[in-house]
Amino acid sequence: MAKYILAIDEGTTGVTLLLFDKQGKIARKAYSEFKQHYPRPGWVEHDPEEIWRVTKRLVGEILAGESPSVVAGVGITNQRETTVLWDQDTRRPFANAIVWQCRRTADRCRELKAQGHEALVRAKTGLVLDAYFSGTKVAWLLENVPQAKTAADEGRARFGTIDTWLVERLSGGRLHVTDPTNASRTLLYDIHAKKWDDELLSLFGVPGSLLPQVRGSSEVLGMTDPDAFGAEVPISGIAGDQQAALFGQGCVRPGELKNTYGTGCFALLNAGAKKVESHHGLLTTLGCDEKGKPVYCLEGSVFIAGAVVQWLRDALGVIANASESETHARAVADNAGVYFVPAFVGLGAPYWDQDARGAIVGLTRGTGRAHIIRAALESIAYQTRDLIDALRADLGAGVDISSLKVDGGAVVNDLLMQFQADILGIPVVRPKNVETTATGAAYLAGLACKFWQSFDEVRS
Repeated sequence: MAKYILAIDEGTTGVTLLLFDKQGKIARKAYSEFKQHYPRPGWVEHDPEEIWRVTKRLVGEILAGESPSVVAGVGITNQRETTVLWDQDTRRPFANAIVWQCRRTADRCRELKAQGHEALVRAKTGLVLDAYFSGTKVAWLLENVPQAKTAADEGRARFGTIDTWLVERLSGGRLHVTDPTNASRTLLYDIHAKKWDDELLSLFGVPGSLLPQVRGSSEVLGMTDPDAFGAEVPISGIAGDQQAALFGQGCVRPGELKNTYGTGCFALLNAGAKKVESHHGLLTTLGCDEKGKPVYCLEGSVFIAGAVVQWLRDALGVIANASESETHARAVADNAGVYFVPAFVGLGAPYWDQDARGAIVGLTRGTGRAHIIRAALESIAYQTRDLIDALRADLGAGVDISSLKVDGGAVVNDLLMQFQADILGIPVVRPKNVETTATGAAYLAGLACKFWQSFDEVRS
């Protein structure tokens, strides 16, 4: 008898799988990192096949010898905008995935801006012309990978963000689908008409034949393939990571706000059924109401947040693991005038500066390792302050942001969370379960397959 919902949280640096029981509690968890590829400065890639191999291995680990039939439904949440192009016949990718952080299409975005296209793109998609999003990544692959262009001309090429890629593999190639939250991050989807847009496809040079079908975020999309998963189980939920976290935090009503501290930092405000535009550097995107149906959201995206701690660990070697960062930062009274701008891949909201790069300033002979580590942590909070200030400016005096719900791996850092509350001047509310991204995917999937009967049951 089915007794769990399986959530697959495919992030930027690793894959997390969680089994949720009827009470919404985590029964088991499995995690593995995967390799980051940096072929040139500013370029970031992942191997889609490795992501699938890691995911499949973790499925076996988390089931711990139980039959896959104990799973009532599978929910998927994913790093958004990361772009995969594959051959429908062979089911093999033509190249590595281009990650959302990758800056290789910045020049193309500048060209499109210079040609006066940004107003059209903004009006239809709610996004800005930036290399962050998928549209120019697809175009780059078609222009620079001959096999992909040939396959596209012959109708064999398939495009997807990571959710689409995982569903393709889980379903044995039977499903080529995405959901509105991921489609809304491509620069190719009209978030008001709720459909792929021919004018945008023409602008970016992307054939419509590449695109997945847009289905519901909370809907039984199809079944897993027994060869891929071990049994036929409903795939019943999809949402981009930030929208999944918003749902997992229970922010299904207009005005509710959360901030996720992951590889990047993402503040998302549920704006309801009515279109809302930002005049202070934020994005309009799609999220989910309590039934998983699309609603509008305001979003602020910071490209480098927790990733700055990973950089301290992997590139500088000044810490052995992320938890050490708090210990070192507490060893000094303050940052001693040292400030860190972690613009390794440009600056996101509210600046949208593709050419910005990282900087550490205020160094003196008295600066030590602990000051740099503390400045790195503080940079996460300062960038979040920028997002909240922009939200306040967009919302105006009539709407008060009185608290901030938080989630993501970095929120276990007490020093960071207290510093965040201090510079915002409002309470920061941290849940007992910080895995709210996966929780949101589980809720969406569980509601669709009737594991839970209503959002009221989920909320409880």
